[in-house]
Amino acid sequence: MKRLFSLLLCFVALPVFPVAAQQTKYDVVPQPPLSVAAKSYILTDFQSGQTLASLNVRERVEPASLTKLMTAHVVFSALQQKRITLTQAVTVSDRAWRAQGSRMFIEPNRPVTVDELMRGMIVQSGNDACIALAEAIAGSESAFVQLMNKEAVRLGMKNTRFANSTGLPHPDHYTTAEDLALLAAAMIRNFPEYYPLYSLREYTYNKITQPNRNRLLWLDPNVDGIKTGHTDAAGYCLITSAKRGDRRLISVVMGTASDNTRTMESQRLLNHGFQFYDTVHLYHKEREVTTIPLWKGSQNKLKTGFGYDVYFSLPKGQADKLKARMEYKQPLIAPISAGQKVGVVKFTLNDRPMAEHPLVALETVSAANFFGRTWDSMQLLFN
Repeated sequence: MKRLFSLLLCFVALPVFPVAAQQTKYDVVPQPPLSVAAKSYILTDFQSGQTLASLNVRERVEPASLTKLMTAHVVFSALQQKRITLTQAVTVSDRAWRAQGSRMFIEPNRPVTVDELMRGMIVQSGNDACIALAEAIAGSESAFVQLMNKEAVRLGMKNTRFANSTGLPHPDHYTTAEDLALLAAAMIRNFPEYYPLYSLREYTYNKITQPNRNRLLWLDPNVDGIKTGHTDAAGYCLITSAKRGDRRLISVVMGTASDNTRTMESQRLLNHGFQFYDTVHLYHKEREVTTIPLWKGSQNKLKTGFGYDVYFSLPKGQADKLKARMEYKQPLIAPISAGQKVGVVKFTLNDRPMAEHPLVALETVSAANFFGRTWDSMQLLFN
């Protein structure tokens, strides 16, 4: 497979080609059509980031308890930055104790650890746990919400705004299926040490055992997360992730009519992705793809590649139709720093755009001495 793709890579030198600042991805060719009983949904490939199936992905919806995914994201960040610890005792405020909706049943004046609160938030979907964690990290839930919205912007969640840490209905509390898929991928990618908490089937606190509401944890051995949500306005919602072999898919189903529907439709989406698509690991991070001409440098060739692993989601049986075209600046003048963008690689499938990835220098090359620079200047002048 790697040999096949290396043969398909062609090169074009452009005098003033604007180098892409970041990768650009397009939806894969749909195959076959899919109908899902949900207000909106999306199925994405974790490795490639490409969308395999979708409907109304940018339609504003209420996230309900899916909000707790961002709450957890901020909590995990605080743990990584050592602003809090797992064993840290948290005093339960009266406000946290009186939280409406689902609860883990923490009590005032009875300290609870951050680790216990995390499990209560993730497995039991406890609103009281969310507020207690928010107050422990930011001093108040309102201050914590500011951190949530700041993180949403950083992750590229362009159509999301949070008004609380729990997901209780609020006119300024909304998101989209597309944004939630981004958040779920960030959770899995950024916090591998904490993500396994989403596969816990039950948790006991204060002598009360509550099951995880994600029924797919029992029905599909490949599913290892991630979160349910429900309010009367939002309907039944579910973000799910499943891994088969080296492949991981993420589904987001919003606004279904029942718990059973969100479970079955999420399962259908995941099965659809695994059955009809392949994930191809095309290029490895920082591994040489090709060399391109370099002028006025201590060497006349520059090793180039990609700054990250390049994956593609492709309909089964169509991998041999993927083609790549590289475009790079010419003349390329030294000095060049490792990681510097020097071109772009455009991928197509059956002449349909698939993705664009920046080509970067894999080495640092200093400028040549005076005589070397002068000689190259003369060559460029006459050419």
